[in-house]
Amino acid sequence: MEKQKVIDKLLNMLAKKLNLKIQPTGDYLQDRRLFRGVCNQLPPMDLGDDFYKLQDELLKTESIEKGVVDINSLKYKNNISLFKGDITTLKADAIVNAANDQFLGCFVPCHNCIDNVIMSASGFQMRNELARLKKQKNYDNEFVKITSGYNLPCKYVFHVAGPQIFGEVTEKDKQDLANCYLYCLNKAKEMGLKSIVFCCISTGVYSFPNELACEIAIKTARDWQSKTKSNLKIVFNVFKDIDEELYEQRL
Repeated sequence: MEKQKVIDKLLNMLAKKLNLKIQPTGDYLQDRRLFRGVCNQLPPMDLGDDFYKLQDELLKTESIEKGVVDINSLKYKNNISLFKGDITTLKADAIVNAANDQFLGCFVPCHNCIDNVIMSASGFQMRNELARLKKQKNYDNEFVKITSGYNLPCKYVFHVAGPQIFGEVTEKDKQDLANCYLYCLNKAKEMGLKSIVFCCISTGVYSFPNELACEIAIKTARDWQSKTKSNLKIVFNVFKDIDEELYEQRL
């Protein structure tokens, strides 16, 4: 189905479901942004099979249009690689989402944080799955929340909340960031995964200095490799030029 028609139907479904006045404009980019913004703000809820079918059709089409990058096609040194670009295009066993401490995704309409980008590309089912996880008995003891990738090329998304910096970075902040990587690496090994992709956890709006975050990420990964002798493929995903330069220097 033509993408504009899909968006029109999805917006009409949301308007009826939420009792809101949502009027498609006929401008695809504007209507697509409106759809994303409305979904970003919704609390966990069942939007119905018809909605998910259309949403999935749209997101799968967009994924193909963006292009899928198989992480096995990247160049590795000691099972570590660097990729600059959109993390939602990567075909891997798991990608890591820098989540907030609510673990329900970003609720700011069309915000450009990685949490919002991943959630928007995966589909609303991810928010619902995160809400279901909160009801499990062992929830508070699990530092990494794991969901399906849904409409992403990856199998799983590992949601982890890194430290937020106010002022100077403390030793606890450094250890908390290192633990984010360790939790994910150990979980990937426990699940028998063959690959994992890390974003730059806690940098950006969480204000962890990029250079220090890069040092901690690489050191933690290499120390873990040395200790476990694992063949897990580890990809560091960067989006900004500064992070690309930092990781290239250290890798």
